[in-house]
Amino acid sequence: MNAELRIPITDSDSAVIAAGKRRVSRRSVRIRLHLALVALDILAIFGSLLFASVVYPVGADESVTIALALIPIYVLSAFGSRSYSTEAIANAPLGVTRSLQSLAVATAAVIFIAFYLKASADISRAIFAIGFVGSVATLAAGRYFFAKRARAVLGESPFMIVLISDGTVSVPPEEYSAILPAASFDPESDDPQMYDRLARALRTADRVVVGCAPEHRLAWAHALKGSNVQAEILAPELHSIKPMTVARFAGTPTLVVSRGPLNLPSRMLKRGFDIAVAGISLFLIIPVFLIAALLIKLESPGPVFFVQIRIGRANELFRMFKFRSMRNDLTDHNASQLTARSDPRVTRVGKWLRKTSIDELPQLINVLKGEMSIVGPRPHALGARAADKLYWEVDGRYWHRHAAKPGLTGLAQVRGYRGNTEEEHDLTNRLQSDLEYLERWSLWKDMMIILMTFRVLLHKNAF
Repeated sequence: MNAELRIPITDSDSAVIAAGKRRVSRRSVRIRLHLALVALDILAIFGSLLFASVVYPVGADESVTIALALIPIYVLSAFGSRSYSTEAIANAPLGVTRSLQSLAVATAAVIFIAFYLKASADISRAIFAIGFVGSVATLAAGRYFFAKRARAVLGESPFMIVLISDGTVSVPPEEYSAILPAASFDPESDDPQMYDRLARALRTADRVVVGCAPEHRLAWAHALKGSNVQAEILAPELHSIKPMTVARFAGTPTLVVSRGPLNLPSRMLKRGFDIAVAGISLFLIIPVFLIAALLIKLESPGPVFFVQIRIGRANELFRMFKFRSMRNDLTDHNASQLTARSDPRVTRVGKWLRKTSIDELPQLINVLKGEMSIVGPRPHALGARAADKLYWEVDGRYWHRHAAKPGLTGLAQVRGYRGNTEEEHDLTNRLQSDLEYLERWSLWKDMMIILMTFRVLLHKNAF
């Protein structure tokens, strides 16, 4: 009989085993949170439909029928959209967005099925509408408060991240769940026992990061390719390049340093949304256009529109339209001079147009032309400055904000970052918001920004 294989356990192994026990406990907590969130979503939808039957008393049977049709489709859609991923649990905005998208898909599916089966006449539109609105509210509120509680339960990171370090790369230790000395393993060895020890050390890891000397990277990459865990090797020299990911061209690895924030389906969705909103808005505000144009012509000679070169998507220049708010002979096409509160260049009508943001409405034409979007980073003039520096001289990331079409409104504007850029932080605050918007775009966020824009139409910095 073969003797039992006994592999010695080192101090580093003991540390990982202890960390692994914590991670197993954390994993069980995550599973319970996933199940609890599924139950919470079901309760939110079912409760909203029952409440609808109380508000519109036609009996609870109809609400139960709608719920039995809606909830399974919602849960399937929610799993498909990763509404129950750990990221969605810990990140309230992400969780709310994905859950409401799943609710919209499920609602549309139920309506289609009812129409196809010719059963739509048997469904109370009032119950359905009240239940849908209630589900939107309860899902959003439930997800928000659940995420706050989940962060407290999961801690800063819901994942077990292991660092294997030989001390040659400086890394913040607080970012990792466990740190193992690279000397405990020999990645250049073909010893099965070494691979077994490495596998046991990483058994409970979600992610492993290796910090080692450049000459050892190939060996670690070879050793970790079969580890069944996301494995990464630190390369500090790439920090200045800031690659997004690695791709291949003609069989050779390449560093991806740029890609559009939206894929083709998302661009099509956003463009359709832009056309619908801009077209309807232009139709509804024709009287405002005519009144503004008449007042401008009555007060001072010159064109109704002020046309200025701005920086658009992919840093391409375009001609942006505004209602003229200054005397025609004193207009500043490069925006090299900041507008003051009592600027003599601004006409009386212009002050009113700027204060109410009506001067920006002609940009709906730019939206229909495809040069702008309803929501996106605001386009800037070539001569715009902050603290007497051109914008790109203040922060080199300025050019990155043009990865998408500029917007009529944006995340920076609804956060109150508008008006003159007298100090450098006036620009960097906007830039940070713009980059955040590009990184986390969703149609739901666009709609929320549009709604929040109405709160800042009259702003203290609008003059």
